[in-house]
Amino acid sequence: MSPSQESVYPEYETDSSQTSKLIRKFKETPFVPIGMAGFAAVVGYGLYRLKHRGDMKMSLHLIHMRVAAQGFVVGAITCGVIYTMFRDYVMKPKQ
Repeated sequence: MSPSQESVYPEYETDSSQTSKLIRKFKETPFVPIGMAGFAAVVGYGLYRLKHRGDMKMSLHLIHMRVAAQGFVVGAITCGVIYTMFRDYVMKPKQ
């Protein structure tokens, strides 16, 4: 890009490191990392409990684990949408 051209997205080009970009994205959408962490926690717990599932069939245990992980992610997405709507419509100053 030549210096004479103005950038279309200047806020995206000012961050040079991956860490600063990641922190900025987490601040913009805080429920995405919460959903990802919850999904990883549910899957980790399900894998841990895989040894101690008793007489439950493997397929049934995996289905329960999948439903729990998906439920956590859908719940985090729903909370994120509600938070965004609240921030945009309720907390937004009247113009």
